[in-house]
Amino acid sequence: MTETPSTLYCANHPNVETGLRCNNCEKPICAKCAVLTPTGYRCKECVRKQQKVFDTALPYDFLTAVVVAGILSYIGSRLVPFIGFFTIFIAPVAGFVVAEAVRFVVRRRRSKKLFLSAATAAAVGSLPVLLGILIGVSFGGGIFGLLGLVWQGLYTFTVTTTVYYRLRGINM
Repeated sequence: MTETPSTLYCANHPNVETGLRCNNCEKPICAKCAVLTPTGYRCKECVRKQQKVFDTALPYDFLTAVVVAGILSYIGSRLVPFIGFFTIFIAPVAGFVVAEAVRFVVRRRRSKKLFLSAATAAAVGSLPVLLGILIGVSFGGGIFGLLGLVWQGLYTFTVTTTVYYRLRGINM
């Protein structure tokens, strides 16, 4: 007597047949629900549970990260009019310094929202100088004012992206 295996249906999509199970909770999942991890396929719920383990930021970390990132970004943006072309080389370094300062004050605690908050604060911190140059250009700042606007915009973009990617780390 041979037993025929019963047909499995996805736990989230009851009309989809599947032969796949989550390697953590053994729940049947279809290809749409499966998330490939280094250890095999898992359901989205198990992946979310695992990611929450790495979310260690405390509520006051957001405030300190925003303040530090905003102030340091503002200080850096005040230097851009003096360095001009060299902003290309200095802005990534400034972003690195801001990110490491934020990482230090939050004591290496992590959260995706914390990284987004710090990057947003870095962008907002450089906006006063950018807006000042923009207003100067609109009132006849000439080609030098326009060039200053380009360098300041480059600084804002580079610092913001560097802070975010430096804090977020490498995701594979």
